Amino acid sequence: MQYMCLIYSAEEAGPQPGTPEYGPFMQGYQAFTNEMQQSGKMVHGDALQPISTATTVTLENGKREVTDGPFAETKETLGGYYLLECETLDDAIEQAAKIPSAKHGRIEIRPVVVWDN
Repeated sequence: MQYMCLIYSAEEAGPQPGTPEYGPFMQGYQAFTNEMQQSGKMVHGDALQPISTATTVTLENGKREVTDGPFAETKETLGGYYLLECETLDDAIEQAAKIPSAKHGRIEIRPVVVWDN
């Protein structure tokens, strides 16, 4: 089963670029990515640009409305994701707990519906 691990944190939480802690933090991400690739659990994963680059689109009364910024105004924002292939939810939870941002934010895990083509 595929599980989407959505990485949420406040942009100012955790090590920031230019600080001594940032290098080891990013090395933690690389180590996690390598572990998931080597274990065969990695399907895909990417980081997102800062929340300041977000654009939200909606249709109101049939008219498209576009606004700058995220859909939800919250302290913690979606910063990236991993799509993992795991046997069980317990396995997905175990893997998600290794994502470095779990120490500074939240990792939401959701099963993915894979449509047959």
